[in-house]
Amino acid sequence: MPDVVYQPWCIQYPQLEPTQSYELKFDPHKHLKEFHVGILEDYIKMKAFPFSLDGVAKDWLYLQLVLFNTWGDMKYMFLEKFFSASRTTTIRKEIYGIRQHSGETLDEYWEIFNKLCATCPHHQISKQFLIQYFYEGLTMMDRSMIDVASGGTLMDKMPLATRHLISNMASNTQ
Repeated sequence: MPDVVYQPWCIQYPQLEPTQSYELKFDPHKHLKEFHVGILEDYIKMKAFPFSLDGVAKDWLYLQLVLFNTWGDMKYMFLEKFFSASRTTTIRKEIYGIRQHSGETLDEYWEIFNKLCATCPHHQISKQFLIQYFYEGLTMMDRSMIDVASGGTLMDKMPLATRHLISNMASNTQ
């Protein structure tokens, strides 16, 4: 007869390390991104999220007058509260004005651009404009190389095809 190990059927709340909780000193987007890892169901995210907060952030959540109906609503309100409008504006301006530095490879520039966009996913810049800002910031040499690879002008292509082309070219310049 095989040995059977019985485990209790109950919800065990996660025990987070102090560095894993959000207490207004870290990037709220990074906190949400790390919180998403391994949690697939929105309902579970909504139930577990309060345990990832600490201090003022936890107080804010419990003082909400309106209950959140979806994970998207909760996430949106969290970012509205803890990601300032001025910070969003600053990152938007950085995206608009991004430039490839001399000596910077296409791969390095593409990575910097993607990281910048990821720091503020609610930047509300269309995919087409994101590609345009990236393209306008390229050095003339890399811009010409991308135009040749795209069979004309890169900006005539659809955003998804453009991103795919740039990703492939960038990975070849590593």
